Amino acid sequence: MKRPFFLMSYTTKKLCVLGLCTFGFLFSANGQEPKPRFPMPKAKYNVRIEKSVMIPMRDGVKLSTDLYFPEGAGEKLPVILVRTPYNKNVPGSDGDTPSDLVGQDYVVAVQDVRGKFESEGDYIVSAADTNDGYDTVEWLASQSWSTGKVGTTGCSYPGENQVQMAKLRNAHHVAMNPRAASGGMQYFGFLRGGAFELADGANWFLRNGSKIKPQLAATMPRSQFQAVTKYFTLNPSPPKVDWRELWRSLPLRDMMDKAGMPPTDWEGFVSHPEGDPWWDQFGYVKETDHFDTPGLFLDSWYDYGVGDTFKLVELIKKNSASPRARENQFIVIAPTTHCVYEDATEHTVVGTRDLGDAQFDYYGLYLRWFDYWLRGIDNGVTKMPKIQLYVMGRNEWRGENEWPLARTKFTAFYLHSDGHANSRFGTGRLSTEKPGDQPPDGYVYDPKSPVPTWGGPRSRNLPSGAQDQSDIEMRSDMLVYSTPPLEKGIEVTGPLEVVLYVSSDVRDTDFTAKLIDVYPDGTAYNIQEGIQRARYREGFGKKVWMKPGEVYLVRINLRATSNYFGPGHRIRLDISSSNFPRFDRNLNTGGNNFDETKWIVAHNEIKHDKQYASYILLPVIP
Repeated sequence: MKRPFFLMSYTTKKLCVLGLCTFGFLFSANGQEPKPRFPMPKAKYNVRIEKSVMIPMRDGVKLSTDLYFPEGAGEKLPVILVRTPYNKNVPGSDGDTPSDLVGQDYVVAVQDVRGKFESEGDYIVSAADTNDGYDTVEWLASQSWSTGKVGTTGCSYPGENQVQMAKLRNAHHVAMNPRAASGGMQYFGFLRGGAFELADGANWFLRNGSKIKPQLAATMPRSQFQAVTKYFTLNPSPPKVDWRELWRSLPLRDMMDKAGMPPTDWEGFVSHPEGDPWWDQFGYVKETDHFDTPGLFLDSWYDYGVGDTFKLVELIKKNSASPRARENQFIVIAPTTHCVYEDATEHTVVGTRDLGDAQFDYYGLYLRWFDYWLRGIDNGVTKMPKIQLYVMGRNEWRGENEWPLARTKFTAFYLHSDGHANSRFGTGRLSTEKPGDQPPDGYVYDPKSPVPTWGGPRSRNLPSGAQDQSDIEMRSDMLVYSTPPLEKGIEVTGPLEVVLYVSSDVRDTDFTAKLIDVYPDGTAYNIQEGIQRARYREGFGKKVWMKPGEVYLVRINLRATSNYFGPGHRIRLDISSSNFPRFDRNLNTGGNNFDETKWIVAHNEIKHDKQYASYILLPVIP
């Protein structure tokens, strides 16, 4: 298969400024810079900047905030706020000035969160964002140049802190635009089925998690300090590491120390499971929280939290304090990776998969959203479909109004084999027919030689997006089940789940699953993937161990997707016990895992017979 010419987009270049380059964001499939169909709107006004205004919080800590004023736009204006841990002075950070909104009819405020760069206080990941966001909105709304209406925007961390702040229901917070923000509900997005998102988590903490920041010397004027902080691109600059060596280092808990990092919250994040009361200090959204802010959410099929975004929006609607909020939660799902929605071209390639013309009028939508809620312009934005999603394979945008789609036919595709489903050369099959008397498929999981990650969500030091899995599928520790070539195309849009009946000779191990679209030429593109740590198969409130010879039910959450498997394509399911370094390795001992340096080899089995019919449940759209 020929690889496309990789043309790095402007947004990708901006991310590289922070060292966040990755393979497989978005590229053009030809050698010419494409002309965007929906360009960024031109500024209406010249902009005056007030740098580093120190806004006081309720405890006296002051947060540094840049204010962008459109000259001549009016005496009183609504405000759009971005709160970032990535340095407001550095162009290209995830929390960079939203240039599509600067120079419009808004004051734009960009703030360093507590403990980062120019802001005072101590940094703990996400812990202060709920109250600090509320206090910042209150201050912005009270200024003489403000109409009292504040909107929020931003992607990733600057998206998550919007929903965390929204649960306090500040009356001045009238609209939000969270993008890739599901981590505001799901433990910063780093815990999946009891496993830890190792590659992305280690990268984030090494680059952004330091509690050390530039300090203002007693004899240095603040103006001089502010003049040099723009050169502090990171907080402080992280040590250079051999990522492959670092990922494999044990114990997991000591990884940042081995990398030479100053203090971070890494140790706590990797050593506390989902549901642990320890997480309560961070302000992540809970089932009991209530909201009253209309929201325009964005996410993407090749990002880590797309399924959780649907859950977050449903929770907000369920717990909204007014019809205004309940009836005005919207979702747009792109086919891209993390926070690069606007980079789509007429030849959008995500990883190495050509997904057609995925352009969308994001900038226009952002402006219409805020114009409606902050300026009272009746532009019809609330009449758009509640969900706008890109159907991969069909390569088209489509509007929907519920999730799952009302016309969904949830269909079980059962696992079959003669006991030799190992690798893509084995006998594994997928079928809607239930299995009869069939022997189980077994494989060996050795933590010393885990199945490597290749593609998927936001692996910044690995190829991400859609990548050909066929080489990895030659491994004997991977079970591969495929349908015959499809006579008619099948659209799969909605939540995904794999149900397995398993056995093992160890107390605890992991089970991984990956949904694959196999093209007629044999290219096997990853669509979605997941993991489940066996000890948490009955919930995260308790640990339950396995016994040799016993059969256990394990459910693997594959989040969600929208993909059309065309005629001649095959639907494939890969099963194993590792996906490394995306997820940390289960060492199979039944110990804590995060503080261990030794492991044991697991012999795992997947059952598929009359009594134990394992399957993947697909949301088929007629």
